[in-house]
Amino acid sequence: MLIFDDVEVLDFCGPFEVFSVARLPGDDTRDESQAPFRAVTIAEREGLVRCVGGLLVQPQYTLENHPPLDILVVPGGWGTRREADNDIVLDWIAAQDRHTLLTTSVCTGAFLLALRGILDGKEATTHWASITRLRDSHPAVTVLDDVRYVDTGRVITSAGISAGIDMALHVVSRLLGPEAAAYTARQMEYERWHPAKGAEA
Repeated sequence: MLIFDDVEVLDFCGPFEVFSVARLPGDDTRDESQAPFRAVTIAEREGLVRCVGGLLVQPQYTLENHPPLDILVVPGGWGTRREADNDIVLDWIAAQDRHTLLTTSVCTGAFLLALRGILDGKEATTHWASITRLRDSHPAVTVLDDVRYVDTGRVITSAGISAGIDMALHVVSRLLGPEAAAYTARQMEYERWHPAKGAEA
């Protein structure tokens, strides 16, 4: 999970919860070393990150010292407007995308992917209030509205805030199976998740 000042809290905390809770059906172990995912937070530099609403988060790693990533989650929030001019972060996202199994975004995190061409020629989505801005500023991207997430294979984008939970559960379903995603959703008491509905709104 990339985080930065003015990141939307649930954009990264929602997927973080999904990946940290994810288990195969019937696996009630609390041994994190045996968990299928290891969720971590990564910031440009050391020090507290001030999220939307004032929540302070201490990132576990920086862009320079994080472990290799299989899945990248780029969240949104007002901070994406500033990060859109931050070549250090944008270049890091592009570099990670060359090696990840999956590159994902939540909400306006899609803009940071789009700025490095990761969404060019693909379908994508973002927060409903930013659909037109993404469509106008990145015409090479086919922007979809009224969907919770869009899976194009290696790149998955989601709509705003709580939709990141659906996207993360979809990733669990893809990698571990729909039963694991349903089990994880039940552990979270997240009743919205319905694997059969896919990316429907």
